[in-house]
Amino acid sequence: MSSLLAPMFIQGIGLLGPGLPSWPASQATLRGEQPHRFELSVLPPPARLPPAERRRAGAVIRLAMAVADEAIAMANVDPQTLATVFTSSGGEGANCHSLCETLASPNPLVSPTRFTNSVHNAASGYWHIAVGSRHSSTSLCAHDGSFGAGLLEAATLMHSHAEPLMLVAYDLPYPEPLNSARPLPDNLGLALVLTPAPTNRSIAELRVEALPSRLASPVDVCGDASLDALRAGMPAGAGLPLLQALARGLQARPRELTIDYLPQLKLALRLSAVEHAE
Repeated sequence: MSSLLAPMFIQGIGLLGPGLPSWPASQATLRGEQPHRFELSVLPPPARLPPAERRRAGAVIRLAMAVADEAIAMANVDPQTLATVFTSSGGEGANCHSLCETLASPNPLVSPTRFTNSVHNAASGYWHIAVGSRHSSTSLCAHDGSFGAGLLEAATLMHSHAEPLMLVAYDLPYPEPLNSARPLPDNLGLALVLTPAPTNRSIAELRVEALPSRLASPVDVCGDASLDALRAGMPAGAGLPLLQALARGLQARPRELTIDYLPQLKLALRLSAVEHAE
């Protein structure tokens, strides 16, 4: 596989979802050493926020900040130094539902806090304010292709700017009646800290290429049926084959993967081991 985009080096990983409580606690499941069990995720309060904002933070803020914090801790980097790409297929559905109910009521007055949290870049805004970052941030939505769109945007930014960044992908379920039209089983988020050059903490080198579906290899699936249901059923789950490959480790030969993006496009990924200086 050839790629026109510059390589990215993975420094840190964050993961939180049903039966996937964190990156370290999920590696045995991702490696296939134990079966995946669907257990509802528990979203921790965002410790970076002041107490008042912490109480007001909705599920989307808690999920996005939890996986971002885990990736930052693993990479051991200052979050102020990172640009970010946040990607989600719909943001916080519960907030959207509440706004619709309010607007359909006899007294359609929307609270300023709820309106503020309704915008699609709310999670990135909270994050950059919490860490004091003035670096650029992009918030994306591409329906079922949201993870692929985020990864491709990260690769493009790395190619054009050669600066470290963090990718955060997250999806949350909607309440009824929206859930009937767009069913998502639970919360799922993942984060990757990426740099343009290897460091002594680099986990792998990653290259990304968008290919027409007719030219791409078949999409990689998760061997465990329960885990693959998350891959197929949640937009952020498209990144699970990538995390599986990282959890299993890379040998001397590069590992090539294909993941879902848009109906007419797939993303071809090339993972290579990184040699660390003694």
